[in-house]
Amino acid sequence: MPSLITTSPQIPHYEPAPVTAEALDYADLAIIDVGGFKDSTLEERVELASHLRKAMSTQGFFYVVGHGYSKEQMERMFDIADVPFSQVSDEEKQKYVASPKQTGSYQGYKLREYWHIDGGVRDQVENYNINHHVTRRGHPEAVRPVLPEISQFARHSHLNVLDPILRLMALGLELPEDTLLNVHGWDKESETYVRFMKYYPRNTEDEEKSKGVWLKGHTDFGTVTILYSQPVAALQILTHDGSWKWIKHIDNAIVVNAGDAMEFLSGGIYPATVHRVIQPPSDQRQYTRLGLFYFAIADEEVKLAPLNASPLLQREGIKRRFEKDEEAPSMGEWRKARTSAYGQTALTKSNKQEGIEEEMINGVVVKHYN
Repeated sequence: MPSLITTSPQIPHYEPAPVTAEALDYADLAIIDVGGFKDSTLEERVELASHLRKAMSTQGFFYVVGHGYSKEQMERMFDIADVPFSQVSDEEKQKYVASPKQTGSYQGYKLREYWHIDGGVRDQVENYNINHHVTRRGHPEAVRPVLPEISQFARHSHLNVLDPILRLMALGLELPEDTLLNVHGWDKESETYVRFMKYYPRNTEDEEKSKGVWLKGHTDFGTVTILYSQPVAALQILTHDGSWKWIKHIDNAIVVNAGDAMEFLSGGIYPATVHRVIQPPSDQRQYTRLGLFYFAIADEEVKLAPLNASPLLQREGIKRRFEKDEEAPSMGEWRKARTSAYGQTALTKSNKQEGIEEEMINGVVVKHYN
C-alpha cells in the first residue's frame, strides 16, 4: 500500500462540494474489488474477469474499490489536483499551454474556451495534463514541489489499478493474463497521463444555448480511463436503450471505462462507452467540479487491430471498425488524430440518427452526441 511522502509541502485544502440531495436516475454499475487481486488464484481471477466482461458489455462503466489508497490520501491528491488552477497565475499558465491541434498531445494546460460545445458556446473547463513520467516537460513553479507525489500517484494508478484491470480484461478474452499488460509498459514510449480537470459554473445564457451540455457525448480515444470519484454529479453515460443515466459518487472509489483503442483491440468485446458531462443538479451549481484522472494509452507503436488469437473472439466473432487488420492505425496515430480534432473540427450532422454529429478520423466514423 502506498504511503504519503513524509516531506509533503503545505498546500491549500480543496473543499469538495456536498453530495447532491436530488433524486437522480443513476446507472446501476458493477463494483470490482481488486484489493485481494495479487493473492488470488487463477480460478478466482477468471471469475472476476467474467464479472468485468459482463459489466463492460451491459453498462460500459464499472467501479473499482480496494485500490489501496486511503480516504486521506485521496483528499491529499485532490488538494494537489487544484494547485495548477488556483495557485498558478493566468500569465504563468500561458507558458505551459499544450498545443493539441498542432502536436496531437494534451501535455500541459488546456485552458477554458478551447473546445466548441454547441450553439456558439465554448467550454469552461481547464485541464492540466502530466505524462506518467512527470519530468518529460517543465511545470509551473507551484506544481514543482508536489511532483514527487504526482509521480507516486501515477505509478500507483498504473501498477495497482490499471495492472489488475488489464489482466482481468485479457482473461475475459481468454488470453494469457499479461497480453494487454505487455502493450502498456511503464517504461515504454507512451502518452499515458495524469489529468487534473476543473469545471467552472457557466452563466444562464450559455446554459440555455448549449442545452446544459458541458461536454457533448463522446468516447475516449485511449484504452482505459480511470476516474477517481468526486461528489459533483454531472457525468452521464448513454445506455443501450438510448437514455442518459447519471454516475453516482462513491466515496474513495474509482470509475472505469474503456476507450476506442480497447474496443479496437478487443474486437468489440469491451466497447468504448459514450458519456457526457452536463450541468450539475441545482444544489451543486455554485461549486467548481475538480476531476482526477489517469488516462491509459497503449504503447505508441502498438497496432490497434483485434487480438485475433482470443478464443472468445474466434467463437463469437469480431466487431471490426476497419475492414482489414493492416488498415488499423497505431496507437500513436490514433491518439494524435483524435486529440488534434477534438472540439476543433467542423462536424457533420448524421443522416441516420438525430442529435448526432460525425467526423471521419483514420477511416473511422467518430460520433459526438448532443
